[in-house]
Amino acid sequence: MIVKAAVLGAGGAMLVALSGTPLAAAPAVLDEEGALAISQAALGRQIDDHRFVDQNGNAVRLAEFRGKPLVLNLVYTACVRSCPVIVQTLHDAVADAQGALDEDSFNVITVGFDARGDTPDRMASFARAQGIELPNWRFLSTDGRTIEKLAAQLGFVYFASSQGFQHLSQVSVLDSEGRLYRQIYGEDFGSPFIVEPLKDLVFGRNADPTSVAGLINRLRLFCTLYDPAAQRYRFDYSVFIGLFIGLAALTIVGSVLVRNLWRRRRDMQLSVRH
Repeated sequence: MIVKAAVLGAGGAMLVALSGTPLAAAPAVLDEEGALAISQAALGRQIDDHRFVDQNGNAVRLAEFRGKPLVLNLVYTACVRSCPVIVQTLHDAVADAQGALDEDSFNVITVGFDARGDTPDRMASFARAQGIELPNWRFLSTDGRTIEKLAAQLGFVYFASSQGFQHLSQVSVLDSEGRLYRQIYGEDFGSPFIVEPLKDLVFGRNADPTSVAGLINRLRLFCTLYDPAAQRYRFDYSVFIGLFIGLAALTIVGSVLVRNLWRRRRDMQLSVRH
């Protein structure tokens, strides 16, 4: 099946999709709806335990990142426009996420999808060129067959072109068990697009509120808010202030009612005696 292409996103990134077609036979223009359908169809999919090599030459398995949410994107290091912009945008969002959440509560990996060109050394140079020094972020290389399988599972669509590659501008968020939880599109996206799904996964929107840990996480989930003016996340103490004021008001009202009821009962008892 050949899917057609289009341009999508504020950054003007080309969305492309390819299914069951050799790269050499890939069309030059693809359909936007088909591209997004392929990407969206991947949501909820379990991602296999693929093998990689990181920028330091160490063997890495995808299963090593399970137990925590994982932010994953694919780039090719020879890209001079969209890939660097996506990584820079992701850098800002990840920095905000690490400030809003526990720094070690999630991981980030960037995978080079040009199997021939994106060697560990090239991935290390790319990371340095983009100024990526945030903790828990690794740059990975692998072979062409693994890239094909990973891209298919993620719904990441791409094809070779005269300028290198045309590809979908996509960042994926996986849950702690390695299932695809959210897709983020475009070159220039705001931090909330990354932080909000991570908040859901780290704090657990469906956590049990009857346990102490669950209650704390529910409070952190709903009280960690994005401040558009400051363009950053902060913990909003006003919720606790409002709760304290509300409890204090209820206590005062309750005490007044109890005292009035007690006086009324006392007066009735006195009137009965007399």
